[in-house]
Amino acid sequence: MSYKASFNKKTFLFKQPSGTSRGVLTEKHAWFISLSELNTGNSETVEESLGECSIIPGLSPDFVDFDSYEKKLKEVCENITYYIENLSELEQYPSILFGVETALLGLKIQDEHKLFDTPFTRGEIGIPINGLIWMGSKEFMLQQIEEKVKVGFSCLKLKIGALDFDTELEILASIRKRFSASDIELRVDANGAFSLSDVFYKLERLSKFHLHSIEQPIKAGQWKEMAKICDATPLPIALDEELIGVIGRNKKTDLIQLINPQYIILKPSLHGGILGTKEWIQIANANSIPWWMTSALESNVGLNCVSQFASTFENSLPQGLGTGGLYENNTPSKLFIEGGHIFMSH
Repeated sequence: MSYKASFNKKTFLFKQPSGTSRGVLTEKHAWFISLSELNTGNSETVEESLGECSIIPGLSPDFVDFDSYEKKLKEVCENITYYIENLSELEQYPSILFGVETALLGLKIQDEHKLFDTPFTRGEIGIPINGLIWMGSKEFMLQQIEEKVKVGFSCLKLKIGALDFDTELEILASIRKRFSASDIELRVDANGAFSLSDVFYKLERLSKFHLHSIEQPIKAGQWKEMAKICDATPLPIALDEELIGVIGRNKKTDLIQLINPQYIILKPSLHGGILGTKEWIQIANANSIPWWMTSALESNVGLNCVSQFASTFENSLPQGLGTGGLYENNTPSKLFIEGGHIFMSH
């Protein structure tokens, strides 16, 4: 079997600037791989399938600059049959691997909207998701929370780490004054913003608000320090950035067994594509570490694949898949959100 591939770049515009501890996002770049199968006579078949290669500058391990990224994409597309037969060679380029995997799934099934056959993709059930609350002023964050609760979310994720810490505590106090832990489950994401000198003080203060978990309290790459934090924390820790760039079953197992986190969070575009994410899940399950899956701000093309992939596992935890409404110029989608769940129209 041989294949032909090409790519084109698209920039997505956020409907409103979205704040994180790494700065404010106003646009998002992605490259779309277009894949088709060649007949034995080397003529292209009618079927064509798209996959999204989505990057977050400063976070994606395979993105340094536009020129080198597109150079790698060009090389992959020119040798696409080889890479499809040797997908593991792309694990250190997880966003490109995920784009190739997505396009390949759509081509095999001949339906880029339905990549897996599950109750979710058949439109029979929805997947519980968390509502994402972006950083901003206290008033802006509370307004977002009100809107999410009104439309049925019972699990919210707040970005923290960029505002004054006391202000963030005030926001959490305001939420808990109105909604108990049994009404609203709260997750917070520090994106590595805490220092080793203040992490336990901040975790202790945060634990008073009965939070579900905190993502990545300190910067990634400090395995021994993170292990100590996970061992003594008053608040469950979820690893996210910590998993980026960790390749191979042995290294992944070493990380999980040394740090022994309360949770891990998986993003195929950052954590080794579908191939690498499956391996993380196998290792997490073998070590009794719960996990959930989230998008990495992909457009609807990537979000569609992440959501369907997540639906192939039995996982009752709310997933992080509520990003489809972020962009002014998103691609069409069969996904929709209702009552704190994501659904796929049949």
